[in-house]
Amino acid sequence: MLVDKLERMPLAEPTVPVLHLAASSIELTRQLCDIGSVSGNERAITDAIEASLAGADHLELTRDGDALVARTDLGRERRVVIAGHIDTVPINGNLPTRFETVDGREYLWGRGTVDMKAGVAVQLKLAAELVAPPVDITWIWYDHEEVSESLNGLGRLARKHPELLGGDFAILGEPTNSQIEGGCNGNLRAEIRTFGLRAHSARSWVGHNAIHDAAPILAVLAGYEPREVEVEGLVYREGLNAVGITGGVAGNVIPDECMVHVNYRFAPNRSAAQAEAHVRELFAGFDVTVVDLAEGARPGLTAPLAQEFLAAVGGTAKPKYGWTDVARFSALGMPAVNYGPGDPLKAHADDERVALDQITECERGLRAWLSGA
Repeated sequence: MLVDKLERMPLAEPTVPVLHLAASSIELTRQLCDIGSVSGNERAITDAIEASLAGADHLELTRDGDALVARTDLGRERRVVIAGHIDTVPINGNLPTRFETVDGREYLWGRGTVDMKAGVAVQLKLAAELVAPPVDITWIWYDHEEVSESLNGLGRLARKHPELLGGDFAILGEPTNSQIEGGCNGNLRAEIRTFGLRAHSARSWVGHNAIHDAAPILAVLAGYEPREVEVEGLVYREGLNAVGITGGVAGNVIPDECMVHVNYRFAPNRSAAQAEAHVRELFAGFDVTVVDLAEGARPGLTAPLAQEFLAAVGGTAKPKYGWTDVARFSALGMPAVNYGPGDPLKAHADDERVALDQITECERGLRAWLSGA
């Protein structure tokens, strides 16, 4: 029967999108962005990157899940690691990409243009074209950066293949307006709870209101003066804020529990343990549960390779206020910086768009440094 024949036919292999690495980094950004790769759905874009580099004899390719590592092995004295994540936050009517002009400046609009496929496009083009750089280079494109830390592809590589991440200096292509941003702040999230006694709201005096008891927590947060801390010449701004509050049982019940969700962004001169101790001291007497804690990363701009990079790119290095995966390289003892096209304020936005001149500037800076010009 026809039905039986159809059931026995092998399923066609999914078509791998084609990337044209000879195209400009702007056009390559568009190609990458138009391959949807929301976190957890990175297979197609990793397949495309892997296929595009398959004929590059100067690169050794290693794939782990939907992360791809491409390494030169030229026997150079120093090795640089350059990485970028290939996933995005969910699409919201902002694909396919399009070109647009805003206030006389040209942009590529669409999900992933800023965070961070423009940076990935520059890296991918240079990985294919720089066959004999003065340093050995490890290029890494990884999955699951926009979701839980436990799923992060770079973290997975660090656990399973730490030898692939080794080097003397690292660059992460996070959006920085194509300017160097050194290190990053650390990040702590804590749940701070108060407890009471339930009662009917018509007889509230026989209960104890846990939400009312949260007032001192909010007072501490409202009165807190965050530090501005200089670390190796860069000034990092901290922040301590309530990012959520929950409590209540029903409209006629005195609540017996309230939770204030607090986020602390701390300068990289403080360890994760010191940051936790600071939060616990601020909220002494309350029930404090730390639910997320990540070390920051010092700037590392005094390293010789970092100095050479600064000279090639030009401009003045700035601090990175948010947490990024440079902290993973710092934990491995490797100085690392953020450097990529795109305004961080447009990351994850519905009108996410990257200025075309920032893409070409990022390529210029990296190419000048990696070619020894």
